[in-house]
Amino acid sequence: MHVINHSKGEAAQESRNVLVESARIARGDVTALSQLDAQDHDAVIFPGGFGAAKNLSSFAVDGESCNVHDDVQRVIQDFNTAKKPIGLCCIAPVLAAMVIPGVEVTVGQEEEQGGKWPYAGTAKAIKALGGKHCAKEVHEVHVDRSRRVVSTPAFMGHGAPLHTVFDGIGSMVSAVIKLTGK
Repeated sequence: MHVINHSKGEAAQESRNVLVESARIARGDVTALSQLDAQDHDAVIFPGGFGAAKNLSSFAVDGESCNVHDDVQRVIQDFNTAKKPIGLCCIAPVLAAMVIPGVEVTVGQEEEQGGKWPYAGTAKAIKALGGKHCAKEVHEVHVDRSRRVVSTPAFMGHGAPLHTVFDGIGSMVSAVIKLTGK
């Protein structure tokens, strides 16, 4: 959608390719999501960040009336149908709420709590999209065992110590791996 200069908190006057940026961050081979086949993998994990709401869906602009990118929808549906674990952190659980009816996820708390949870409205959007929101802290995860979906709030909480965000994301990854049975 646009590039943010996080040191200034404003849009930068440049454009980037999501696939190229993904390869830069991962420091390796990255393929287009259109090439992902659930049968070739044990699980899928969607990292969050506001980019997930801007580039994987139209949630950042359209809120509850958003659409999910076709490949994202297909991948989530394919892993769900194959009963393979899906991990989501930060704002990414909203993607599952758009695709998997009745899914249980967390993006943190449902009230702002004096600015501690500035994106608490996302929990309400998850409910409006047909999902169930489960309140959790940044270091916690929610596991929807029947749908094999694991989520954690990550950076949805404001000012949380980084090690607690790390703990939550690590717990989410561990829970996803455990659900694979490997």
